[in-house]
Parts: sequence; structure tokens; C-alpha cells
Amino acid sequence: MSARQISVSRVIAAPPGRIFDLLADPAMHPRIDGSGTVRALLPGAPARLELGSRFGMDMKMGGSYKITNTVVEYEQDRLIAWRHLVGHRWRWELEKSGEGSTTVTETFDWSTSRFWPLISLSGFPRRNQRAMVRSLQRLADLAE
Repeated sequence: MSARQISVSRVIAAPPGRIFDLLADPAMHPRIDGSGTVRALLPGAPARLELGSRFGMDMKMGGSYKITNTVVEYEQDRLIAWRHLVGHRWRWELEKSGEGSTTVTETFDWSTSRFWPLISLSGFPRRNQRAMVRSLQRLADLAE
């Protein structure tokens, strides 16, 4: 793991396919997000994400704004990641961890960001780590 990545993992009592279906549905992202910044899916998004999919979100961090994301990593039932124009990524990795259970790891990766020094200095990664714990709880609540 890079010094400009932060990850949180959790075992969820659901199979990888069920969890992946939630992550690949951009309409579910506001329900999964533990930060409170993802407000709503913008019109025109695909019903299911795949490699190269673009989808917009109505966001709020301080002020309201809209952001377009692109899926940049994708492996069915195992891995999905997206980034936006600034370049940092949100990655979800799923690994079967027992009968009907999955270890889910969410990673915030700002090593690919155009402004990684600002992100590193801002304290955002630590705040985002706490939000990722909440996101994994919300994902578990939806999947289990």
C-alpha cells in the first residue's frame, strides 16, 4: 500500500455477488456513503457500472457541487474503483472469507491525484478513514 492510500476492511455476512451488486449500482452510493457528502445520483448514469462507465453525483462538502466519476478498475464480484477529474480513487475489493461471508476493503487512494500534496496536508485522509468505517457498516446493513 502506498503512503498516499488509506484502507478500512470489514467482514460482511453476505456473498461477494450481493455486495458487488450494491457497489455497481450508482443509485445506491448515497445510501452506502458514510461521509454524508454523496447526496444523489445525477440523471444519465447507467443502471449498472462497468469498466469505463461515467456517472455523476450531487455532492456536498462545505458547499454543494456536482462531480463526474469514471470506473477505472473492474473485476466482477471482486473489484471496482472510480475516480473523478482530480484523479484520486475510491476502490472496493471483495474477497470471499467463508461460507456466505466476504471481506470488503474500501481504499481511498490519492496517490493518483493531481493535488496529492494538498490532500495529504489537509487531514482529509484521516477524516475519510472514519467515514469509510461508517460506509462499510452501511454496506453491511444493506447486504446482510
